[in-house]
Amino acid sequence: MVKYQNFWCRTIQLKGLKPIIYYQKHFKAKDTDIIIASQPKTGATWLKSLLFTIVNRLNPDHLPLNEKSPLLEHNPHELVYFLEHGVYAGNSRLPSPQQLDELASPRLLHTHLPYASLPESIRTSPCKILCIARNPFDTFVSNWHWQAKLIKNLDEDDEFQPPRMEDFLEDFCNGKFPFGPYFDHVVEFWKLSIQQPNKILFLKYEDLKGDEGIIHFKKLAEFVGFPFSAQEESEGSIDDIIELCNFNNLKNLEVNKTGFMNKMVEMKNFFRKREVGDWTNYFTPTMVERFNILIKEKFQGTGLCFQVE
Repeated sequence: MVKYQNFWCRTIQLKGLKPIIYYQKHFKAKDTDIIIASQPKTGATWLKSLLFTIVNRLNPDHLPLNEKSPLLEHNPHELVYFLEHGVYAGNSRLPSPQQLDELASPRLLHTHLPYASLPESIRTSPCKILCIARNPFDTFVSNWHWQAKLIKNLDEDDEFQPPRMEDFLEDFCNGKFPFGPYFDHVVEFWKLSIQQPNKILFLKYEDLKGDEGIIHFKKLAEFVGFPFSAQEESEGSIDDIIELCNFNNLKNLEVNKTGFMNKMVEMKNFFRKREVGDWTNYFTPTMVERFNILIKEKFQGTGLCFQVE
């Protein structure tokens, strides 16, 4: 892990910092771009499937959705393009930086960078940003599993052992976390979404998944400029999209069960669990106490809170 512009990055990931710097220097945002911003393992894969389908739901080539949607043959990360460690790292499954400029509008893109480190053109243009965040407990556990698999895929030692959760916890609490500190990343986007509500929509993973998820789903569609008509609602279009993008449906598609996104990431690793509160299977009382103290300290005065179970 190296610290760059006050956030942490694993140098093991696709040439380390080079793609990030290349992306920062050369990416030119378009006013019509829609960019998902997230930390790893906070629900971006699911949000990508929802966003892609919302924007393209009236494309006759994609209808009916349950038979012709590109999601049936492509992982969501092949439809909403990851910038710094995807496009700018030369991932052959994604457009090149040159091809990115030729894509039709709106371009659907994704980044893990904190707001302050985004290319200037993103920060100054009218393009839309969707920030999705997840409660720190489940974010931590999901990342622990993800990093273990990531490192294992690059380790030729048959006696590989995953990182100790206690060590990972220590790093997390000290801010040494991929594209973090976690709390800085989340709080910055939260505050900016209040200051710039026409540019940044802050979404909580738990809200989208909860009983009132449809309210947030419709708000998402309106924010990106593709609201549902009364006729669409009455015809069940929203339910069709939610069903298509259902976690179990996506997880069981062949395209998401086999193959690699790149040499480090297996497609199936994007779909581990979707449970709120899975952290309770891993945290000790001491770990919970430490997290609660940290949450109180970092979120105090912001008005930000998360459902954790």
